[in-house]
Amino acid sequence: MTDTPWVSLFSGGKDSSWALYRALEAGHPIERLVTVHPEGDSYMYHVPATELASLAAESIGISLLNVRPEEFDTGAATDASEQGDREIEPLERALETLNEEQRIGGVTVGAVESDYQNARVKAMCDRLGAELFAPLWHENPTALAHSMLEAGFEITIVQVAAAGLDESWLGRTLDEQALRELRDLNDRYGVHVLGEGGEYETIVTDGPHMTHPIELEYDTEWDGQRGRLLLTDAWLGGTR
Repeated sequence: MTDTPWVSLFSGGKDSSWALYRALEAGHPIERLVTVHPEGDSYMYHVPATELASLAAESIGISLLNVRPEEFDTGAATDASEQGDREIEPLERALETLNEEQRIGGVTVGAVESDYQNARVKAMCDRLGAELFAPLWHENPTALAHSMLEAGFEITIVQVAAAGLDESWLGRTLDEQALRELRDLNDRYGVHVLGEGGEYETIVTDGPHMTHPIELEYDTEWDGQRGRLLLTDAWLGGTR
């Protein structure tokens, strides 16, 4: 085990939160969370509710580095591959700066099945000379979801965009009943149980690695096929 500081790519969603949790369980010295805030749709990153990452970081007790959308230069991209390459650039520049201050020993990522994301993060880690920790990679999606719930994660669905996921899913807690319905939707429509294809997005509002739960107030936006939460307020609740 190295004492060289690690960073964790962190959106506040369930997958990056589970990767962070597993890294902490394994004893990796995570000293910085890094949140990328895309503007509009992104091939590389979780998009909705990333503004809640700062509250999550405060509850977790690890400092947060934000990479802002104005740092992107994707306008000239001609295809998805080039856009992914451009989207990783500001993240890599931010980590290079950290690496110059104190060498980064490793990077955690919450990729499950996306070679598009995982390959680019792996190549970035190779260039930085850092280890990649991807504990969700190619694991069974249903087993992963059960593990998150058994560990005590409280997960709220903040965006949906797939057949079978209607407005009633917005703000819903991802629990065992929701997982049963998602498995049925997977059989009927091919909806990924963990939403790996962007079918739904989440925020972790509480967990064993957090000292305060995140409380939310919101409205909803629904266009008949897809929708999202419109956050009106968010704060940390009382200490457990």
